Amino acid sequence: MFSAAFAALVAAASIGVQAPAAPAPDPAESVLRTMSLPQKVGQLFMVGTPADEVDRATRAQIGRFHVGNVMLTGRSYGGVDAPARVSRTMQREVSRSATAGVRLFVATDQEGGLVRVLQGPGFSDIPTALEQGTWSTRTLRQRAATWAGELRRAGVNLNLAPVMDTVPSRRAAKHNPPIGGYDREFGFTTTRVARHGVAFLKGMRDGGVASTVKHFPGLGRVRANTDTSAGVTDRVTRRDDPYLKPFRAGIDAGAPFVMMSTAFYARLDPKNPAAFSRFVVTTMLRGDLGFRGVVISDDLARARQVASVPPAQRALRFIRAGGDVVLTVDPDPLPAMYGAVLDRARSSQAFRATVNAAALRVLRAKDPQGLLPRVAP
Repeated sequence: MFSAAFAALVAAASIGVQAPAAPAPDPAESVLRTMSLPQKVGQLFMVGTPADEVDRATRAQIGRFHVGNVMLTGRSYGGVDAPARVSRTMQREVSRSATAGVRLFVATDQEGGLVRVLQGPGFSDIPTALEQGTWSTRTLRQRAATWAGELRRAGVNLNLAPVMDTVPSRRAAKHNPPIGGYDREFGFTTTRVARHGVAFLKGMRDGGVASTVKHFPGLGRVRANTDTSAGVTDRVTRRDDPYLKPFRAGIDAGAPFVMMSTAFYARLDPKNPAAFSRFVVTTMLRGDLGFRGVVISDDLARARQVASVPPAQRALRFIRAGGDVVLTVDPDPLPAMYGAVLDRARSSQAFRATVNAAALRVLRAKDPQGLLPRVAP
C-alpha cells in the first residue's frame, strides 16, 4: 500500500506540479563535518603577528594548534608588499591536517587617524573617524570601498572596524582615553555614529572585506583604556540604553563580526567584564539585538583589564559567555588558551556543542570570503 506522502507526490506529478526542491546544503556545515575537534577549536582563535614580519611562533601555531585566524599588528610603513608577504606566508600554512583546508581570516585595524596598522605606498592616508563623520554617507561608503581594495591587495580580508562607540560630547572626549582620546568616534550623537558606521561597513563589504562592529556594549563613556588600565568600569549603560543604537544599526546592516569590550558595566553585570558576561554576550547581543554572526573578543593577551585572569580562564570564560573567536595579539598565551578549550570540549558534551556552534559561525563568516574548501556532497 502506498503511503499518503507518496500518493501526494504521484498526484502532484500527474497534474504537472513539481515537488518542493530540497534545501541547498550549507557549505559551512559540510566543512564542519570534515573537521576534527582540535581543528574546530583552532577556528576559535585569532593570533597576532607583526604586519611587516612573519612571527615564527604564530606561523607554527597554524599547524600545531590548528589556528584558523591571524591578525596583522603593530605598524607597517613600507606599503603593500610587506603585509602581503606576511599574509601569503600565513595562508601557505593552511592544509588538510592543519585547518581541514579552511583558509585564514587575516585581520587588521584600519580605522583611520592614529589607528592604521598599514601605511605607506598603496595605502590611503585615512583620516580619523571624527573627520569621516563630517562627510556624506555616500562619500564615506565610496572611500571605504577604496580602502577595502587596498586591504585586499595586502592579503587582508577582515577589518576590525568600524568603531560604533558614541562619546557624548567634545568635552567628554577629553576624558575618554580609548575612543575620544584618538578621535575614533564618527561623531557625538548615536544617529551620526550609526549612519556613518554603517556607511563604513557597507563600503568595506563593497570592496570585498568583512568588517567588525566594536566595542559592544560601548566604550564611549568610560574614563580609562582597558588596554592599559585595570578595573575600567562603565557606570551608566543600561540594557535598553539609547547608546546601543549604532550597534543595532550595524547588526541590521549585516555586520559579520561584533567585538566585545572588556570593560565592566555596573548596570548590566557588575561582576564580569562584558567579554566574560553571558548576560551581555548571549542575553543582550544574541538575544536583544538578534546577532547571529561571529562574536570576537578584544585583545585577551596584553590588556591590563584582564591581566589578573589566567590565560586559560580568559579563553574559557569568553567562550562560555557565548563568544566565538578569542583574539590574542601575542602568540605566547595561545598554547594555554587552546589547551584549556580543547580539554574542556573533550570532557564536556555541553561545552563541545558550544565549540561546534562557534566554529560553525566562523565557517559561515568565511564562506562569503571564499575561504572554505570544496567538499564533495
